[in-house]
Amino acid sequence: MRLRPDSLPYRKPELGKHYWITDNILPNPLDVTERCFNKSSWTLGSPLRHEAWPGVRAGEALLPDELAALEDSVKTQIGVKALRSQQDPVGAISGHNHVQIVAGDAVARPHVDSSKLCDYAGVLYLHPYPPTKHAGTSFFRLKFPDGTLGGNVCPPPYESLSQVPGLEKGSDLTMWEEDIEVPNVFNRLLVYKSDIVHSATSYFGWHHELGSQRIAVVFFWKTVPR
Repeated sequence: MRLRPDSLPYRKPELGKHYWITDNILPNPLDVTERCFNKSSWTLGSPLRHEAWPGVRAGEALLPDELAALEDSVKTQIGVKALRSQQDPVGAISGHNHVQIVAGDAVARPHVDSSKLCDYAGVLYLHPYPPTKHAGTSFFRLKFPDGTLGGNVCPPPYESLSQVPGLEKGSDLTMWEEDIEVPNVFNRLLVYKSDIVHSATSYFGWHHELGSQRIAVVFFWKTVPR
């Protein structure tokens, strides 16, 4: 089936309704950044291994008390009484509370997070001196060759874009139009509804120098409504 402008519904992302920004979320961000950069064991992503995600990552980025305080803030913002962290998918490892470090040759990959695993996602930017603010997170909508714009939400019953008719073989950046950009600011937490098409805006840094690369902690939650 061919992709159509109405293959995905469109929902204009609104601050405070579809995404939330909290600056200075951690009281000790430099300590957390240093601890994350000094992780001794890393799981390799693309291009080092055949994975959907780029760079390297490691678990337990935030300590239990740090994570609990952050999640209390998130619950208040999005209006839920409880959050359940993403469970390990079959044959894989959950990325929840993982630090991810990615060099500058990686490219944006618009996607949604599986609705089976999470309702909301979050990213905490941890580089103290990002060389560009245009390395945060962007929300995208479909763009057709004639310039027509389409939607940006993966609708039920589909769990991911790869299940949507016309997108089974994947997509590339030329098929998407940036809708909203959230800049990369040190110690900023961005939380968003995970069914909206999104990606890192860009990456930075050199492979031979870990400390030069984009560093962020990612979170995935299921929610219990009030």
